[in-house]
Amino acid sequence: MKMLPLRAVVAATVLMTAIGASAKPLVVCTEASPEGFDPVLYTTAVTADAAAETLFNRLVDFKPGTAQIQPALAESWDISPDGLQYTFHLRPGVAFHTTDYFKPTRTLNADDVVWSFQRQLDPNHPWHKQSAVGFPYFESMDFQNLLKRVEKVDDMSVRFTLNRPEAPFLLDLGMAFTSIHSAEYAAQLQKADKMADLNSKPIGTGPFIFQRYAKDAQVRYKANPHYFRGKPPADPLIFAITPDNNTRLQKLKANECQVALYPKPDDVPSIQADPALQIATIAAMSTGYTAINTSHPYLSDVRVRRAIELALDKQNYVDTLYGKGNAIAAVNPYPPALLGYNTTLKNPPQDLDQARALLKEAGVPPGTVFTLYTRNAGGPTNPNPQLGAQLIQADLAKVGITIDIRVMEWAEMLKRAKKGEHDLVSAGWSGDNGDPDNFLGPLLSCEAAKNGENYSRWCNPQFQALITQARATTGTAERAALYEKALVILHDEVVWVDQAHPKMFTAMRKNVDGYYMNPLTTNNFATTQVK
Repeated sequence: MKMLPLRAVVAATVLMTAIGASAKPLVVCTEASPEGFDPVLYTTAVTADAAAETLFNRLVDFKPGTAQIQPALAESWDISPDGLQYTFHLRPGVAFHTTDYFKPTRTLNADDVVWSFQRQLDPNHPWHKQSAVGFPYFESMDFQNLLKRVEKVDDMSVRFTLNRPEAPFLLDLGMAFTSIHSAEYAAQLQKADKMADLNSKPIGTGPFIFQRYAKDAQVRYKANPHYFRGKPPADPLIFAITPDNNTRLQKLKANECQVALYPKPDDVPSIQADPALQIATIAAMSTGYTAINTSHPYLSDVRVRRAIELALDKQNYVDTLYGKGNAIAAVNPYPPALLGYNTTLKNPPQDLDQARALLKEAGVPPGTVFTLYTRNAGGPTNPNPQLGAQLIQADLAKVGITIDIRVMEWAEMLKRAKKGEHDLVSAGWSGDNGDPDNFLGPLLSCEAAKNGENYSRWCNPQFQALITQARATTGTAERAALYEKALVILHDEVVWVDQAHPKMFTAMRKNVDGYYMNPLTTNNFATTQVK
């Protein structure tokens, strides 16, 4: 089918509305293409927005605009006194999507939940080896060792038995990698030898139904008339993939999109002054950072990593990149609002002489070249990646290090960073559940070093033992103390240069209503409408 230009799509849908359609279209200018549409395979917010938040549901999810758990596909749950068994009671009558490639014969039941978890848990499951990338979130969060059994109690009840208590377990179940697939659809694909279609022709229970995807152009959805929380007011929903911040804002002003994600902080005053526009702001649970590949020559030496940190003017970086008042300089890998944030740690002041001395002591020749990977367009944790890379390059040149900046498309950068090709990579992370484990496990654990999500390739047994113990500790004060100790190790090892905890912005037309900014930084448009 020939794809219409975005302007033509919007014009056609507006015309439909004018002649009697009950819902108006919503076009969202997003910053990058999704990696796929099977949310268990990926860890990025872009893919979560395009798949987990639109097409799928989980047993529990988060109340809009908060990090508080609420019932979703499970109406209720029981927890055993020892914290090792969770029994979920499913919501009756939840329909899977009906499309031209799948017609469900039943509603959601326990088989779908068991299939969705066993696929990731059981190495002998027929779908386990289908994933070329493994199951990065499931593995990084150690779910393969946490889950002892996932079993069907009856058609509408599922029991999870854990090998150990896990303090953030309910919060974890609200994350994208626990999205529930249709076991019936999976069986249909397996029988037809079309298992790859699970990632390109998705079926879920979510507020929107997948229609089509034009790579690097748009994703199109229609509202799910049978959604258990009610049909969304926006129909259709279109993600217009627009990597450049300036172009997103131009399209918003021209009403080619009604929502533009992640405008540049220095554009915020002009958006506020425009009578046709509005802007939402939140202090998100996110961190912008530069990861240092500890498996590469010279960078395996902590003296070299410390020299890199000492050479950087972090406050200048934050003020220049984000604008004064729009971010705070990061000291820990997660923001101060999260449990176990270590207030005793401080950023060292820029000290070029000490940096040069450490590099000399470590035997690093002047003019040594390190690559720095960065993306080609701005996102929520880095509004201007190329400018940020240039600031790092300029600072490190003062101590004799040459930075070779490699600018690439976002998905390509992620793929190459996961393979460990970089020396340094400008990255960012937004928490998925409001728990510190969600930063430390997926990004800095030994398991994450194996699957490539840990861009530093750093595995420290003492650090790993502390975060593993913290997961299994239910007392808040005890957990906090364990994280504080772990953060001291991380701080001393300098595997990241923690740079900023930024505010997040979303720009919208004035007539957009029902959008909730999420501190967990994903975007859900199930209640959003154009009035």
